[in-house]
Amino acid sequence: MTTPTTSVMIEPADLAGMFDRYARDLLRYCTRRVGEQVAEDVVAETFLIAYEQRDRYDPERGGLLPWLYGIATNLLRRHRRTEIRALRALARGARSAIGVPGHDGRAAERVDAQRTVAKLSAVLAKLPRRQRDVLLLYAVAQLEYAEIAAALGIPLGSVQSSLHRARAKVRAALDEGDAR
Repeated sequence: MTTPTTSVMIEPADLAGMFDRYARDLLRYCTRRVGEQVAEDVVAETFLIAYEQRDRYDPERGGLLPWLYGIATNLLRRHRRTEIRALRALARGARSAIGVPGHDGRAAERVDAQRTVAKLSAVLAKLPRRQRDVLLLYAVAQLEYAEIAAALGIPLGSVQSSLHRARAKVRAALDEGDAR
């Protein structure tokens, strides 16, 4: 969930204030995208870029947090290949762990969860970049549509259609597995 707004306005020039207020949200989002080690680097670079480009921040276009998410998402695009490889490895790893026999109902539940993770990871890896970015900003960062539009610099309608398409693809992939 995004950090609640308070009456104290943080400016991009206040690097320490920005970091104290938003680093946790950005780190959570980035960690889920690329893992802890890369996420820490991306978050640090996000704040560095935000500070260096503080004159580009336009409060009329949206809040500071969506602007930071936009910077982080652009940096994550650089790590796209790593992200897709990790999702594919997760999908392969979950599939290989499925063959391990269980002793009780909990083991069966874990196997089902591993199958779902494998399917979801494979679908996320195959989504077009915009759909994946919109879906993860919505689901992981829990941004509102307008905040996603501001973060990615795209129209609100594009956010809505990208999210709809991404959800449909994820649903179809998960339903396909249930039908088997």
